Amino acid sequence: MADLWFHQATSSCSDWPLGRVLEAKQASALTVSVVIPARDEAATVGAIVERIVAELAAPGVVDEVVVMDSDSRDGTGRIAAKAGARVHRTMAVAPEAGWFPGKGEALWKSLFVTRGDVLVFVDADLTVWSSRFVVGLLGPLLTRPETLLVKAFYRRLSAPGGGDRGGRVTELMARPMLNLLWPELATVVQPLAGEWAVRRSLLETLPIPVGYGVELACLVDTYQRHGLAALAQVDLGARGHRQRPVEELGVMAAELLAVVHRRRAWSRTGALTPLLRQFDSDSGWTTRTVPTMERSPARSEPAYHRGEASNAC
Repeated sequence: MADLWFHQATSSCSDWPLGRVLEAKQASALTVSVVIPARDEAATVGAIVERIVAELAAPGVVDEVVVMDSDSRDGTGRIAAKAGARVHRTMAVAPEAGWFPGKGEALWKSLFVTRGDVLVFVDADLTVWSSRFVVGLLGPLLTRPETLLVKAFYRRLSAPGGGDRGGRVTELMARPMLNLLWPELATVVQPLAGEWAVRRSLLETLPIPVGYGVELACLVDTYQRHGLAALAQVDLGARGHRQRPVEELGVMAAELLAVVHRRRAWSRTGALTPLLRQFDSDSGWTTRTVPTMERSPARSEPAYHRGEASNAC
């Protein structure tokens, strides 16, 4: 079943030229929001926004470009707004719901301030990429009603002229867990890819981890609720982005374990411990907080139904 799905649901961005996707969008009458979660990404966010606005919003493939600014201190919001995005401070959206730092929190709150039937998520730290990332992710959603969520995969550029299939957390944590616990999902090439697209009608019903566990949680929850047929993946070519230190990757791995802990029967055997002890030969032991909070489905929030917006930058 999984191998059959891989061949039927896997495509390349070359299968989705701009004209074909634009025609499919017009025929479907669906609207598209591109959401870029960002925290202190002033060096890269402006070029990303400018390119999406010029190459995709102008011809009508994308209806809005929204940057969710997670308490940046380097001018990320100002730069994104100047480049053409509508910018929202994550902590100012639905203030009665409170605020947590983290990528998942930004994606969850983007549901409150966007209007697209389809949301495409793009990371803000990309250095090697193309607007075809967005076009390719839209293809399956705009042409196949049964597709609910589309994941990207690509050749990750870890050094000039080099590359690998997946990141360190993907290959050392996410892929082994999927192979052991949800074997059919092992055919998803990059389950933690930050570029993905989803129907609003699905995302608003899912619980959302506030941190880096969001991609794995949404993938697993979609699979468990709707089956493998609801998923697709697109090869987007090459991708380059900022590399994170191994200490941060340790916290990300712990967040993934928390996601799995909640989604398996043994999740009832004990409470989650939101602290990770790490050892460094120079500085000794340190303790890092692991975000384990999950937001309830947006559809259950009163502010979501009011269409409440926040203060935009």
